[in-house]
Amino acid sequence: MTGQRGNGGQGRRYGGGGGRGGGGGRKPEPEPIRGVRDEARLSEELLKMHGASYGRYKTLKGDWDFGDFTLTVERVQADPFAPPSRIRLFRPDAGIPVGAYADPVRRRATADYLGRRARRLLKGSLLKVDTGGQEVIARSSCQVTETGALDLRIGVDLPGHGRRIDGRTAERELCRTVPELIDDLDWDEIDQKEAEAFADSVADTVALRTELADRDLVAFVADGAVLPRRSGVSDEPMRGEGVVAFTSPESLRVSIELPHRGTVTGMGVPEGITLIVGGGFHGKSTLLHALERGVYDHVPGDGRELVVTRADAVKIRAEEGRRAERVDVSPFVRNLPTGADTRDFSTENASGSTSQAANICEAVEVGARTLLVDEDSTATNLMIRDERMQALVHGDREPLVPFVDLVRPLHREHRISTILVMGGSGDYFDVADQVIMMDAYHPHDVTERARSLARDREDAEFSLPRARVVDPRSVDDSVRGRSKLKRRDMDVLTFGESDIDVRSVEQFVDPGQITGAGLALRALVRGRHLDGARTLAEALDSLEEELAKQGVALLGDDFGGDYALPRRHEIAATLNRLRSLRVAGQR
Repeated sequence: MTGQRGNGGQGRRYGGGGGRGGGGGRKPEPEPIRGVRDEARLSEELLKMHGASYGRYKTLKGDWDFGDFTLTVERVQADPFAPPSRIRLFRPDAGIPVGAYADPVRRRATADYLGRRARRLLKGSLLKVDTGGQEVIARSSCQVTETGALDLRIGVDLPGHGRRIDGRTAERELCRTVPELIDDLDWDEIDQKEAEAFADSVADTVALRTELADRDLVAFVADGAVLPRRSGVSDEPMRGEGVVAFTSPESLRVSIELPHRGTVTGMGVPEGITLIVGGGFHGKSTLLHALERGVYDHVPGDGRELVVTRADAVKIRAEEGRRAERVDVSPFVRNLPTGADTRDFSTENASGSTSQAANICEAVEVGARTLLVDEDSTATNLMIRDERMQALVHGDREPLVPFVDLVRPLHREHRISTILVMGGSGDYFDVADQVIMMDAYHPHDVTERARSLARDREDAEFSLPRARVVDPRSVDDSVRGRSKLKRRDMDVLTFGESDIDVRSVEQFVDPGQITGAGLALRALVRGRHLDGARTLAEALDSLEEELAKQGVALLGDDFGGDYALPRRHEIAATLNRLRSLRVAGQR
């Protein structure tokens, strides 16, 4: 970027500033610096602060005019050991061409690209930008607005020596590193072809996912895709001579025309019941893992850019010990010895089978139309009951209806498809529409062979679970009148006075999405989407409509931290695991 910095007034009105005031016996915060608040003044003040008490940093809160962008100090940490402070950089004109932000898909992709570039540029500094991993997800840290403005939210560890301000280092970071960053993010300074290719790749993925329903497919895996990951703790692609690129079986190969990449070929997974079988360590779970991540777009070079699954696909597993609140599990659980009504089932400590039944019914309740299941993480007694067990324990003494008896009615009557990894039982050959065998990471269509081994099976009936109406008063994020929302790794979300265990919600792929789910619960209540009259599905529909209009900032423009946009299915899963949740009624 060249030229003098212009008037920053337009950016200032977006900057916000200030913070939560004192009260309740708290020590009042120092007054912000008054008068001229521009780049030169900020530099002067930081140098004057050198050696002062750390709390003096709080006088920086508010907007600082840097000419062509505004720096807003939104939150200041209490001491050098507290969570980082937060600043916001708003630039009304970063030279981004209209084509890079004209539609929501390219706007999200361009923001993601610029955020990742910012992270690289800030390597080694005290400034940190949240960019996530391999998925391209709308996030709070970097946004491009509908007018092409650049909005960056950055964490910064304000430097200190003990509890004294290191003003010289702070001045370097805020008054030199930040302007250099803004200059380097100018569209004229970036690799424009790379940025365009990044957005084209995301746009192709979205187009491919949109194409699935028109072709009666639930998923697609491109020829040449790299599914294995580098390690159990790295989501980056495996590289090297031993990597097996995906090649579709001829019988399942389809060709699809994409707007930028042109014609691509790969394995189309049809609607219905699909089994993935094979020996141990041959790639069954690797394929399913790629499909469960296929609801998200991926960065170029990930290897799974053209591995896509319908947006309504939900991974299902058993989750012993979870709470269930008034869930209709009657398709799976009938005739309990206690006489309890399983159309309105609650428990504080679900078994493996009842938790899996609840997970399926809750997913279907809010719109899941593709179920992804790996036998390794399921309850065996809800998956199958072989002939000898049925002969010993008669059906009138067994309240559980196994999934194998319901998977066909799910699709036949409700168009809900299932992709199932199964390595230990042939019972699902009886109900499968297609069977894919993984052999050394190579897929083979063995449907005809599996059908030759199949037996006749009588199906049960699957009635859609009754919809629930949530009591919004039970969804409370406050503690003593103040919002409390905090994430612990990928395991727990603290929401008000409750700790929500989300370890088993496997399609959370980014820590920021867990925070985003907590903010979405807050938005459901504050925006009156959960109003005591709408069903949960209707409330999520309403929230999604508002998100489509306002973007990710709707969830937490006043939130002093990073977050990313979760899907409706993970929002619902988080709500269903909130132990204070109360359901007012069913319908």
